[in-house]
Amino acid sequence: MSVMVSGEEMRPMETIRRGLHHSPELKVGLRGTFALAVLASAGQVVVPIAVQQTLDRGLGAPGGVDVAYTTLMAVLAGLAVVLTGWASYAMTRRLFTTSERGLTTLRVKAFRHVHDLPLLTQDTERRGALVSRVTSDVDQVSQFLVFGGLLFVVSVGQVLLATVVMAFYSWPLAIVVWVCFAPLFLSLRYFQRRLSLAYGVVRRQVGVLLSAVSEPVVGAEVVRAYAVQERTQARIDEAIATHQAASVRAQGFTAFSFSLGGLSAGLANAGVIVVGIWLGLAGDLTAGRVLAFAFLVSLFVGPVQMGTQIVTDAQLAIAGWRRVIGILDTPADLVDPGPDGVDLPRGPIEVRLDGVTFAYPGGPPVLRDVDLTITAGSRVAVVGETGSGKSTIAKLVTRLMDPTQGRVLLDGVDLRQVAPRSLRSGVVLVPQEGFLFDDTLAANVRYGRLGATDAEITASAQELGLGDWLATLPLGLETRVGQRGEAMSAGERQLVALLRAHLADPDLLVLDEATSAVDPALEMRIGRALDRLMSGRTSITIAHRLSTAENADEVVVVDAGRVVQRGPHAALVAQPGTPYARLHASWTAQHGA
Repeated sequence: MSVMVSGEEMRPMETIRRGLHHSPELKVGLRGTFALAVLASAGQVVVPIAVQQTLDRGLGAPGGVDVAYTTLMAVLAGLAVVLTGWASYAMTRRLFTTSERGLTTLRVKAFRHVHDLPLLTQDTERRGALVSRVTSDVDQVSQFLVFGGLLFVVSVGQVLLATVVMAFYSWPLAIVVWVCFAPLFLSLRYFQRRLSLAYGVVRRQVGVLLSAVSEPVVGAEVVRAYAVQERTQARIDEAIATHQAASVRAQGFTAFSFSLGGLSAGLANAGVIVVGIWLGLAGDLTAGRVLAFAFLVSLFVGPVQMGTQIVTDAQLAIAGWRRVIGILDTPADLVDPGPDGVDLPRGPIEVRLDGVTFAYPGGPPVLRDVDLTITAGSRVAVVGETGSGKSTIAKLVTRLMDPTQGRVLLDGVDLRQVAPRSLRSGVVLVPQEGFLFDDTLAANVRYGRLGATDAEITASAQELGLGDWLATLPLGLETRVGQRGEAMSAGERQLVALLRAHLADPDLLVLDEATSAVDPALEMRIGRALDRLMSGRTSITIAHRLSTAENADEVVVVDAGRVVQRGPHAALVAQPGTPYARLHASWTAQHGA
């Protein structure tokens, strides 16, 4: 069985490489965007140079003020400002567009892969954690790429360019600036590792927090019915407090590095003023160069301080990227056979379990070496004690899971070789709890056949004997069922699930006691319709109530993961002391039959 891959062992550069592989759109037009970034950086250096030239050669010319040269420098500075602004806008626009395209691809891939994950993986991974990987984790990557990304490269380029110009004007002052920032630069790698670990914890806690908040909302009825509001609130408070602690710890590293940047900037400005005045008095620097150097220090300090924030955003983004890649790296246990998939012929299906063994991860086998053949067109009821493995058979036959050992065959074809579209159109499972989406009744029923018209849905309801029930609904087929079908009773949700199955017209119908939530009177009403529904096709009913087994062509008895009996109800119940006889005696005693 598959296990969710965390991806947290990946190094930052490996994470970025893998992320670009999954989102190739991020690399489209990268050279052009980088060229605009270089232009934006270079343009900012023109202003300090123009200031220096204006002071030293324009205003301080030997023969007096050189108006033409001063005007030329002002025009160049103005053009540089305009060009820099345009380049920054164009760069940001291109970066935003490519980032959103790439991350849309990443989000779609991750969302689709979540649906391909093993049911066991989905059940063991908290729903909030899965949702956060597809939503907030991708959003964190988006924020970094749009507002960080190339800006970090621009900042590095700007620092290097400012250093070159500063060294040209005065290498002693350039050394002063770098000495002041040396502690920050030397500690960046340390902070990067710490931030990476800290923000990895933050991203995980976001998933935990979403789960803690969403579960009580979905299960509000249970929370109120059992008066566990205080306990539920305590769990939410604990999740919030844990998230807060993780965030505070991570922000502590960020605050320290940002403060160190501010301290370095203050020391650099003070050092430039002190040493600059000393060099100026010694005649080694002109006034224009001192003023230009002050501009250059600001041009140096700004990107450095921005860089510390970008490093923080990068760690958040990389932590989120790792979690999304972790989903994509988790293999789907239900491997699609692709173009080689076999299409099942239409008509009643023969079902065969050949040496099937199944075990959940870390647990004992639920089914053990099961050999079972169900004849095409027959109606079979599978019965057994709770935990005997009967519902697992339903999941294996419909390929919601694959067996640990052995094969499940439909018409002699291994389920793993059947084309998914053919499988889903020919085999339908009606679960015990029919899940409804927050939409109209018609939209929910159309999951059985997407192209069905309202008239076909109404006709299907009439065939099942549900026309009168449909007429009682306030808006008929347009009635909203609410989130998870909460606007309907449990019995009504099962009726919608039956309508779905009837509309799908499958060749193999698997019912996990689909009428368990229907009242006895309504069950009798739809009994004849279900007979018509099962006619001409193979049906397997996971029977929790033995009244269902009594009407089947054959009963299969499962005990401790093995098939221990099979045959008609009358023959099995006539064998005293057998598992089925004991089950039937217990059931009749409880129901007074």
